[in-house]
Amino acid sequence: MGTPARTAAGADKSHRLGELREFLRSRRARVSPAEAGLPDGGARRRTPGLRREEVAVLAGVGVSWYQWLEQGRDITVSPQVLDSVTRVLRLSSAERRHLYVLAGLNPPAPEVDPAHTDICAGLQRLLDGWMPYPAHIMDAYWNVILYNDAAAMVMGLRPDRPQNCVIAFFTDPVHRGRDQEWWETAARVVAQFRAACAECPDDEGFRAIVAEAAERSPEFAELWARRDVAPGGQMRKELSHPEAGALVMEATQLRIPARPDLAVVVHHPWPGTGTEEKLRWLASPEGRRGSMRQVRT
Repeated sequence: MGTPARTAAGADKSHRLGELREFLRSRRARVSPAEAGLPDGGARRRTPGLRREEVAVLAGVGVSWYQWLEQGRDITVSPQVLDSVTRVLRLSSAERRHLYVLAGLNPPAPEVDPAHTDICAGLQRLLDGWMPYPAHIMDAYWNVILYNDAAAMVMGLRPDRPQNCVIAFFTDPVHRGRDQEWWETAARVVAQFRAACAECPDDEGFRAIVAEAAERSPEFAELWARRDVAPGGQMRKELSHPEAGALVMEATQLRIPARPDLAVVVHHPWPGTGTEEKLRWLASPEGRRGSMRQVRT
């Protein structure tokens, strides 16, 4: 009789393989021979979709091996073979990751589904609905692609400033002049950006940003040389606004499952600091006029 831990592990594995079996059967039933590039020959099929042997041939694997895979047997699989099955079954990025997990492999990095490439209008409504608190959206390289009015007034986001959060943090005088704990915040920013870079070690886009930031800012170069790493999540910020005074906020990064290349960064007033009232005043007509005037100077 096995130990409780082994018994539980065996049950989990059995459940996973059962889910794999049902998942592959359901995905195979969705794909017609015509979609897979196979002539149906006019033969009447008892079940919709592809046959197991057709999936095996199209994926370049043995018929018996694919049958064992779909039966949920405990066999060895490779990422290359799963990618071939993914192609034949026309799986989405999310379905591909799900297949990896069910097969017992580490899932690949999330990809952007073509069906979700244009969701900016909905994201802008999300940012506008967060008013009067600052919020912005950045891509994988930390380039700001959308922001609300509060982010412009409080953090100085504007079209004529660097649109990359890392480079702007170290080079934009408006941003640098408002952060009351600039050096401490800078260390966290660099550590979080290094963690983001580590997820894509061969990406030239990240390397270009690091090179530009290091060239333009000795402080960035010094912090980058420390090789500190920190996860993106929550960060406390203390800002000094020329019109509203001291603002204490908590910034939180939120991922968008449909767009894994994007992150929403929302700010919320720190309780008991009077920041909420100040942010509401900044969003008023009087506050907007003063804030915009300060950004331009």
